[in-house]
Amino acid sequence: MSQPNAAALIEESPMRARQWLAVGVTVLLNALDGFDVLSSAFAGPGIKAEWHLGPDGLGIVLSMELIGMGVGSVVLGGMADRFGRRPAILACLMLMVVGMFGAATASSAPILSAWRVLTGLGIGGMLAAVNALTHELSNAARRSFAMALMVIGYPLGAFLGGLVASALLAQHGWRIVFALGGGMTLALIPLFAMLVPEPPAWLARARPHDVLARINRSLAALSHPPVDVMPLPSAGAPRAGLGALFAPAHRRVTLLVAFAYAAHAMAFYFVLKMAPAILSDPQFAGLHYSRAEGARALAFANLGGAIGGGTFGWLMHRFGTRRATLAGLALSFVMVSAFGLGQPSLSAWIVAVALIAAVTNATIVGFYAVFASLYPPEIKATGTGFALTVGRAGAALAPILSGALFAHGLPLSLVAVIMASGSLVALMLFIGLPARRTDGHDIDMAMADL
Repeated sequence: MSQPNAAALIEESPMRARQWLAVGVTVLLNALDGFDVLSSAFAGPGIKAEWHLGPDGLGIVLSMELIGMGVGSVVLGGMADRFGRRPAILACLMLMVVGMFGAATASSAPILSAWRVLTGLGIGGMLAAVNALTHELSNAARRSFAMALMVIGYPLGAFLGGLVASALLAQHGWRIVFALGGGMTLALIPLFAMLVPEPPAWLARARPHDVLARINRSLAALSHPPVDVMPLPSAGAPRAGLGALFAPAHRRVTLLVAFAYAAHAMAFYFVLKMAPAILSDPQFAGLHYSRAEGARALAFANLGGAIGGGTFGWLMHRFGTRRATLAGLALSFVMVSAFGLGQPSLSAWIVAVALIAAVTNATIVGFYAVFASLYPPEIKATGTGFALTVGRAGAALAPILSGALFAHGLPLSLVAVIMASGSLVALMLFIGLPARRTDGHDIDMAMADL
C-alpha cells in the first residue's frame, strides 16, 4: 500500500542503505571542498618562491578562492533552491574541475588568482547546496547524525588530501596539488550522478513537469516504495530568493548570523590558510621548517578539526547549540591568540594547530546547525548561501589582513591576537540571536530535530 506522500515517507521511515550511501556521497563532496579550499595554502610556499611574492602578495593570492566562494554561495546556492540540488551541484563540480586544472597550468600570480576565483565559485555553491541536500536525504530520527557526518567531511578531506599533498610536494612542484584536486573532483562527478537522486522533498515543493513520476523515481533510487498522492502546497511558503531572507520574520537573524559567521571565519582561516607559510617562510615568523613540513602541519590541523567537529555534535546535544557555540567562540579567541606565542618544535606546532582547528572548526559546526534550523525548506539553501557569502568576506580578509600585518613588520604574537578578535566579535553578535524561531520553536530544540 502506498504511503500518503513523499515528505511523510522520508521523514518517518527508517533510513535505507541507499539513503546512507547517498549521504556518504555528500560527505565526499564536502571532503572535496575541504581539500580544494586549502590546496592554495598547501601550495602557498612554492607559489611565493616561484613568483617572488611578499607576505602581502601571497595573502592576496590565498584569498581569491574565498572571494569566489562568497559569490558562489549565494548565486549557486540560490540555484539549488530554484532549479534543484542535483543540477546546482553538478554545475559546481564542473566549475571546480576547470578551475583546479587551470590553476595547475597558471604562468603568473594574476592568472592563478583568476582560476582560484572560478574554483571558489564552485566550492561556495557546493557548500550551500550540500547542506540542504543532506538535510533532505535523511529522516527526522537520523538527520542530526547525517548532518554531522557531512560537516566533518570538510576537515577530513583537507587532512587526507593534505597528507597526500605533503608527500607529493617533497618530490614535485606546487602545481601537483591543483592537479590532484582536479583529478579527484573529476572522478566524483559520475559517482554523484549515479548515486544521488533529486530529493523528493525538493520535487514536492518545486512541482516541476511530471512531478509525481519524478518523485517516485527518486524514491525508488532511495529504496522506498512509490506514492500516489501529492501533498498540498504549503500555504504562505516563501518563494526562493534573497528577498525572503530580509522579510520581517528573518531580517534580524539573517544579518546577525551572517556577520557573526564572517567574524569567526577570519580567525578560523587565519590559521588554516597561513600556517604553512608561517612555519616555512622566515619572512612571516622567522621559522625555517620545510614546505612539506608546513603542509603536514596543516593536514593534522584538519584532523583536529574533524575530531572537534564530531565531538561538538555531542556537546550541542548535551548543553544546547547556543551555549556550546558561545563557549566555542570564547575558547577560539583564547587559543588563536595563544598561537602567536610560538612553539619549541615542529611536533609542538602540529599539536598546537590541531587543537586550535579542533576548537575553531567545532564552532563552525555550531554555525552550520544554526543555518539549517533558522529557515524554512523553501529558502534553506539560499539562507545558508547568504550566510556563507558574508562569511567568505571574513575568510578572504584573513590572509589579506594577516599578510599585510606581517609585511609591516608586526610580530606573530600581535598578528595572532588581532586575527583572534574575530571570534570575540562573533561571540557578541551571536549573543544577539533570538532563542526562538519565528514559528515559536526553541532553536536548541530545533537542532534536535535536524
